[in-house]
Amino acid sequence: MRSRAGVFIGNLLFAALCCCTGPIFLAIGYSAWDEDPGWGWPAAVAAAGAAITLTIPVSAISSTRKEFPGITRRDRMKAGGFPYRDDTFVLFAPRSQQGSPQARLMRADVLGASLDRYNPDGESTFTTHVGNYTPDEFTPLIGLRLRVYDTEDTGGTGGTGDFEVTGEWRVPSMCLSAITAGRLVVLVEPAAPGARRAVTPDWPRSALLSGTRTARLIDLEGRATELTRRPGRQLQQMRISREAGGVVMTGDTIDLRTLDPYTAARYAALADRYRDRPEDQAPVSEPGEEARWLADQLPGEKGEFGTVGRRWSRRGGVLVRARFLEMRGTTTFQDHGPVLDTVLRIQPADGTAPFDAARRLTVPMDYLTVLHRTKEVVLLVSPNGRSYVVDWARTSLLAGVTTARVIAPDGRELPVAGRPELIWALMNLLASQGLSVTKPVLDLRKSRFRTVEGMVRRVVQEHADPRTCA
Repeated sequence: MRSRAGVFIGNLLFAALCCCTGPIFLAIGYSAWDEDPGWGWPAAVAAAGAAITLTIPVSAISSTRKEFPGITRRDRMKAGGFPYRDDTFVLFAPRSQQGSPQARLMRADVLGASLDRYNPDGESTFTTHVGNYTPDEFTPLIGLRLRVYDTEDTGGTGGTGDFEVTGEWRVPSMCLSAITAGRLVVLVEPAAPGARRAVTPDWPRSALLSGTRTARLIDLEGRATELTRRPGRQLQQMRISREAGGVVMTGDTIDLRTLDPYTAARYAALADRYRDRPEDQAPVSEPGEEARWLADQLPGEKGEFGTVGRRWSRRGGVLVRARFLEMRGTTTFQDHGPVLDTVLRIQPADGTAPFDAARRLTVPMDYLTVLHRTKEVVLLVSPNGRSYVVDWARTSLLAGVTTARVIAPDGRELPVAGRPELIWALMNLLASQGLSVTKPVLDLRKSRFRTVEGMVRRVVQEHADPRTCA
């Protein structure tokens, strides 16, 4: 397990090698100063050497903070923390093409998806594209087969005007989960009878329709209504917003009391209609998710039960969970994912009140494909409780990006896949016993797991799925 100190020492040595001229100039200037004191060339050389030398620790600290995704006291949010509820998630995704004024917003279900191209050339370094949030190099090209619902019945029940379309689109990595969920918002341009209609996905709206970004509405009387995964009502609200030139969400909320009277009245009329006939919440993912599964085709961190450092374990290091409250795109990328400005809500292991932290993190692309169903991450807590490190390998397993498996001593496979609370309990058990499992498979047939076999069985029984119980 990498330590922050080890990463810093490595970066310090690299910076010293790159800036080795600094100490040399400083030594030359100091030596010449002794022979010829004054403000001539020796002082200039010494000053240049000092400036270059000073960049060595500064560069090492900066590089370590970027490479080592640690959260410390300095990252805690001030003024009471983030003003959103525990179940809120706000996603600020790059804007999509807006289409012509005659284009219509429609729902499209994803029937199939595949990665056609993603080949960045940045290796593991950070690459910044000034002013460009979706450079082609770091925006995967996805082949999609869509069913577009050309009907006022926006719940996706189908109509005589429905049609299918196949094509390739650049998908911002922050919006990949909309494909896995299977619900998109598309702009459909008008066309002559019999002609092919141009279809353009609207990715930020798709993230909202899919349920990745949460949504609620406050009406004119101050009453709040949850709208997450209510695609019919959301799509009609999007149409009203587009006709009005855009309606700004405060976090995940639209407050009708802040809108102009005409737009607020249209929203209120729509709310009255759905109050009489409430819309059922759509599933987290539409049927046929296996045909849209992109996590295995995109880069990221391979899931595992986790590595346990002996020193960390002996000194009392623990695991905790955190939840993303916000993600905001930046113009910096790594090969395996975008660098995002994030806000997390962290639950300390000692049971004290949770706190919010703002941290710029590289978020793996395979994790972003399942963001519609989980926003949780696993954190490694330092023994002194002062720093938290995102453990993407454990996070990937907990999120279901990689399938977890437990094999009993008799060769039977215990049911753990798709059960995050059970997987979490097993991770904590292994960490408390100082056992590293660098794979998504916990094979109890191995001799080193004999001491925990009984404990693993008890944990599985305690978290038994009631649907499988007699």
